Amino acid sequence: MHRSPSSSGLLPLPGSPGSSWPVYKARFKAIFKGADPPVLVAFWLFGLINNVSYVIILSAALDLVGPTIPKSVVLLADVMPSFITKLIAPYFIHAIPYSMRVLVMTALSTGGMFLIALAPNSIPIKLFGIALSSVSSGAGELSFLGLTHYYGPFSLAAWGSGTGGAGLVGAGLYVFLTSTLGLAIKKTLLTCAFLPFIMPIAFFLVLPLGPLRRAASAKDYTEVNPDDDSTPTIIRDDYDEEDISHLPISSASESLLAPGPSIASSAYASHSPVRSGSSSSLSTTSNKPTLLRNLRRARRLFIPYMLPLLLVYIAEYTINQGVSPTLLFDLPSTPFTAYRSFYPFYNLLYQLGVFVARSSSPFIRLHNLYLPSFLQVANLLLLISQSLWWWIPSIYIVFIIIFWEGLLGGAVYVNTFAEIMENIPEGDREFSLGATSVSDSGGICIAGFLGMVLEVVLCDTQVRNGRDWCRTMSS
Repeated sequence: MHRSPSSSGLLPLPGSPGSSWPVYKARFKAIFKGADPPVLVAFWLFGLINNVSYVIILSAALDLVGPTIPKSVVLLADVMPSFITKLIAPYFIHAIPYSMRVLVMTALSTGGMFLIALAPNSIPIKLFGIALSSVSSGAGELSFLGLTHYYGPFSLAAWGSGTGGAGLVGAGLYVFLTSTLGLAIKKTLLTCAFLPFIMPIAFFLVLPLGPLRRAASAKDYTEVNPDDDSTPTIIRDDYDEEDISHLPISSASESLLAPGPSIASSAYASHSPVRSGSSSSLSTTSNKPTLLRNLRRARRLFIPYMLPLLLVYIAEYTINQGVSPTLLFDLPSTPFTAYRSFYPFYNLLYQLGVFVARSSSPFIRLHNLYLPSFLQVANLLLLISQSLWWWIPSIYIVFIIIFWEGLLGGAVYVNTFAEIMENIPEGDREFSLGATSVSDSGGICIAGFLGMVLEVVLCDTQVRNGRDWCRTMSS
C-alpha cells in the first residue's frame, strides 16, 4: 500500500493537484520544526569532512599512481582499511571519548594526506597515507552515527546531507584546484590536507555539547535482569520538557535523510518508560540475537535488498576505476587540454549524478530496485564496448552516460534503505539497515579487483589498435 504524499512525508510532484509553493513551504517548515541550527551545521560538516578525503583521493587516483598502475589499487587502499575498521571497531570504540576520537581522526586524516602529497614518487608510501585516511573515515562514520543518538533525528538528517554533498564538493574541489587554477598536484593535496581540521572546530566550537555531557553523566537507569520475568523500566529525567517538545520525530523520520528515529532519539523525545524489550542504549540484556539468528535474518534480506545494491555498486565502481580511465578522445575534439583532465571530470559528473539522485526521494520513489541495477550493468557493458571499439562519436555523449551512471547508483542506494524503512518490522529495522549496508562495501571491494584487471586489458587492447592515449594520460 502506497501512502499519499501528505501522510508519507513525500513532497507532491510538481504539476500535481496538491503541488504549490505554500504546500512545499509548509512541508519543509513542518519537517524541520524545532531543529537546532548549530547541531545541523555541526553534523553537516562532520558528514562532509569525513567523506571528502575519500572522494579527493579517488579523483586524484591517476595523479597518485600514474598511467601504468591500475587505479583500482587506489580504490582498494581507500576502501579496505575503512571496511575493516567498521567490522572490528564497534567492539571497543565505545570506551574512547568522542573528543579523543575527533582528535585522533583529524590526526590520521591529515597525516595521511600529507604522506600522499609529500611522498617522493613512492607508491607504497602514498598507499600507506591513503590507508590512514581510510581508517579515519571508517572510524568517523561509526563515531558520528553513534553521536546522533544524543542529538535526535535532525542530526542524522544533517549527517546524511553532508555525506551526500562530500562527493560533489570533493570531486569539484579537485577539478577546480588542478584544472581551473592550475595548481600542481602536490600543492592541491597539501591544500586539501587542512580540511580535516574543520572536524574539531565543528565539534568543540559549533556543536552544543550539553546533551552529550548529560548523557555521559546519566546513571539513573535500571539494568535489565534477564532472569526476572517482570518488565523493568528506564526513566529518563535528565532532559527538559522544552527540549523534548522541539523534537518532532514523526516529521523528521519521513524526510529524505532521516528515514526513522534513532534509538537514543526515541528515548530522548519521550518521558514514557522504555521497556526491556525495546532498543535502548542505556539498558543491558543477555537476550541479544544470536549469530545464527542474525545470519537467518540477513539471508532474508539478500534477494530483495542486498543483491540489487551489490550489483549496482559492482557495476558503477568497475566503471569508475576500471573503464573510465580508458574513455579517451582526441584532445582537439574535447574541452580539455591534457589527457589527465578526463578522469577527474568523469568523476565530477558521476558525483553530481549521485548527489541529485540521493536528494530525489521526496519527489520520486523507486520500488523496483532491480531495474536500475540492471540498467547500471548495461552501462558497464556499453562503456566497455566504447573503450574497445570507440564507436561513440562525441565525448559529450559519454558525459551524459557518466552522469546517468551516478543517477542510477544514487537512486538504488537511497531507495534501498527507504524500502527497508517501509517494509521491515520495527524490531528488525535497525539490524536490517546495518546488515544491508555491507552490500555497498562488498560491491566496491569486488569492483576494485575487477577494475585492476579490466583497465589493463582495455588499455592493452587500445595500444594494439594504435590508440596509446591511456599510456600518456599523465601528460
